[in-house]
Amino acid sequence: MKAAPKRVVVVVVAVAVIAGAMALYVFLKEPFRYAGTLEATKVDLSARLAAAIEEVRVQEGERVKEGETLVALACEDYKLAAKLARENYERNLRLSKIGSVSAEAMDQVRNQKETADVRLAWCTIESPIEGKVLSRYHEPGEWVSPGTKILTLANVRDIWAYIYVPQPLIARLSPGMTLTGYLPELGDRAFEGTIVKINDEAEFTPKNVQTRTERERLVFGVKVSFRDANADEILKPGMTIEVALPDAAP
Repeated sequence: MKAAPKRVVVVVVAVAVIAGAMALYVFLKEPFRYAGTLEATKVDLSARLAAAIEEVRVQEGERVKEGETLVALACEDYKLAAKLARENYERNLRLSKIGSVSAEAMDQVRNQKETADVRLAWCTIESPIEGKVLSRYHEPGEWVSPGTKILTLANVRDIWAYIYVPQPLIARLSPGMTLTGYLPELGDRAFEGTIVKINDEAEFTPKNVQTRTERERLVFGVKVSFRDANADEILKPGMTIEVALPDAAP
């Protein structure tokens, strides 16, 4: 009869240990994070004329400034056409001053000159952004047609990721809200991000999610920008970043 209290004590101690372990697990458990792949704003630079490439002034990985000339096309025919159009315009302008050319004819040669000047300007390709050269597709001497892609640039500081948040949690989020992203490979270094867009329509989790159960969840895409946190360009396109929601729950 005296053994019963001992068994009760053992059970109580065991329950206390289990409860303590569960409490410690809950306390130490990290909040659920939503993973996204970082992307940068990219710009493809393409030829607007049919011509041979005369010069490509940058290599992959180089930084470029906005307005910097990156590619020059040979454009001998366009240079000649612009020269002839300019000479024709100047000749007709002199004749118009003595009344030998009608206003209608003068408008026509002016339009020809302006069109030739625009095409000549297309023979040089400038950078529309400050950024970095990601890809170089063609070399000097190659012939390109209108629309042929020559370079791809990226503003690597303007970097962002989409995370996919389940429908029950989307009401917690709004554009302009600050979220924190983490890079596990850098010891969970934190980067402050801002929600810039929440998709209007729900969708199924993208197919690159590993488990079928996760893929079948109804989620909203949330675009989080880390532009203000990437002045040192540690965040790069292709990296995976983990984003925690306020009071997040799985």
